[in-house]
Amino acid sequence: MHEINCPHCKKAFEMNEAGYADILKQVRDDEFQKDLHERLEMAEKDKLNAIELATTKVTSDSQAAAAAQNAEIQSLNAKLEAAAELAGATLANQLQAAAATKDMEIQDLKAKLGASEVAQKLAITEAINVIEKERDQLKSGLKLSQLEKENSEKSLKDKYETQIKDRDDEIGRIKDMKARLSTKMVGETLELHCETEFTRIRSTAFPRAYFEKDNDARAGSKGDYIFRDEDENGTEIISVMFEMKNESDCTATKRKNEDFLKELDKDRTQKNCEYAVLVSLLESDSELYNTGIVDVSHRYPKMYVVRPQFFLPIISLLRNGALNSLKYKTELARVKTQSMDIENFEDNLDTFKAAFGKNYERSSRKFQTAIDEIDKSVDHLQKTKAALLSTERNLRLANDKAQDVTIKKLTRGNPTMAAKFADLNNPDPSDSD
Repeated sequence: MHEINCPHCKKAFEMNEAGYADILKQVRDDEFQKDLHERLEMAEKDKLNAIELATTKVTSDSQAAAAAQNAEIQSLNAKLEAAAELAGATLANQLQAAAATKDMEIQDLKAKLGASEVAQKLAITEAINVIEKERDQLKSGLKLSQLEKENSEKSLKDKYETQIKDRDDEIGRIKDMKARLSTKMVGETLELHCETEFTRIRSTAFPRAYFEKDNDARAGSKGDYIFRDEDENGTEIISVMFEMKNESDCTATKRKNEDFLKELDKDRTQKNCEYAVLVSLLESDSELYNTGIVDVSHRYPKMYVVRPQFFLPIISLLRNGALNSLKYKTELARVKTQSMDIENFEDNLDTFKAAFGKNYERSSRKFQTAIDEIDKSVDHLQKTKAALLSTERNLRLANDKAQDVTIKKLTRGNPTMAAKFADLNNPDPSDSD
């Protein structure tokens, strides 16, 4: 659409491509016709001026020749008269001869004058023919130019109409395709495009690179692709977390690139990537994102937003920049390795100390527990010994008491038992019979 301002009312109105092209064609045709008429008038004026100039020139040349001839004739007449006066009668023959010569010269001059007039007419005729020929050539050139212009305009019109039709058909096809795509399919289409572009140059440009989908969502989120590249020694050159965002034209809520930067920075940090790149088709009318690679590191460190056509260039730029610092990275990796060895040795020593201390503490605790148990056992044995000693004393006392028991003592105070024992000691003789 084109916006046009009315030169009279200053009111702006919009016009489509076809109407604008039609008005532009009318203006060009009017200007061309006007310019053609002006050129034809100028050519006609130039022709008339040339004819007038040629006529004037021929006339002036003829007048000059006639004046020169008249002057010569007058000079000859003066000479003849002077000769006649000087020679007199004796020179009559010579005078006649001179007169004859003069007549011949006059005839020659008249012939020359006639030839000059003929040459003048021929020159005028030739000039007119040349001018008319040039005019005809100009007219034919103008006609040919007009014909070529019309053919060119027709060809351009047909070409642009075909291109516009093809573009409208393509736009309709894309809109129809996008209308039938889900949000997930739209995003996967951009991801597939980027993956195809990278795979196409992987073997030549990035033979040792890792470029795979990020499927690790243990931290709660994940990016789309992770790119890592290493040198021949296995030292990492660069690592990039990629996020691809697309959006269908029929989506009701239009998202912005800003909405995804925070999550992308979080994914970059969790996956230990050096850079983060958002490949986006969002905000398609934004002049900022349509100009090229946009650095948003003022918001999030080492982060860029690009259109899909800058997907491979951003990888190349970041990788080439990282190659310049590879020497320092290698040295840093070596120092880190040495430091890691020292730290590992110290960690191993600390681990051994901690394990030895734990084992010593555990052994000491068990040893003390064993001593305590032995002391308890000794106390228990002492108590058992005391109990046994007390039992032996009690048994000895009981034995003493048992030894001290007599029948007399048992029957004391018990006449029945005393009589029984007495009977046992003194049996009845009648019982023996």
